[in-house]
Amino acid sequence: MTKTVNQLLNTIQNDFFSVTPNSLVIDAIKMMNEKEVGALLVIENDNLVGIMSERDYTRKVILNNRSSSETNVNEIMTSDLKIVNSSQTIDECMIIMSNNHIRHLPVVDNNKIIGLLSVIDVLKNIVAEKEFIIEQLGHYISDTV
Repeated sequence: MTKTVNQLLNTIQNDFFSVTPNSLVIDAIKMMNEKEVGALLVIENDNLVGIMSERDYTRKVILNNRSSSETNVNEIMTSDLKIVNSSQTIDECMIIMSNNHIRHLPVVDNNKIIGLLSVIDVLKNIVAEKEFIIEQLGHYISDTV
C-alpha cells in the first residue's frame, strides 16, 4: 500500500527554504550550499511563484555566461510549477516527477506550502515499500514450505 504525501512528510526531515524573486542568484546559491539542498522555493507575498534549482543555475547562468551577482532569481527560476497536495500518493509523485523530468515537487494544501519533496525522498520510500513486500513474501514462502 503506497503512502500519501502527508505520511511521507511525517517521516522525513522536511525543511524547505525560500528566496524572493528579486533575490540575487549568488545569494540563492550560497543558501543552497549552506543548507545542503538542491532547490529553493521562490515566494512572493506568501505565494509560491517558482522554484530555483541547481539545474536552473547551471543551464541559465553558467552556460549563458551570466553573472550570479547581477542576475535576479526571477530571471532563471522555473515558474511553470508542478505541485501536489498532501493527500496524493507517492506513486503519483513519482509519475509526475518522471513525466516532467523534475527532481523537486512542492506540496501545497489550501494555497499554503507545507513541504518540498525531492526525487530522493520519493525513491527511498518506494524502495523501502518494495523491500517490505519482498520480506513479507519471504516469510510467507518459508511458512508454507
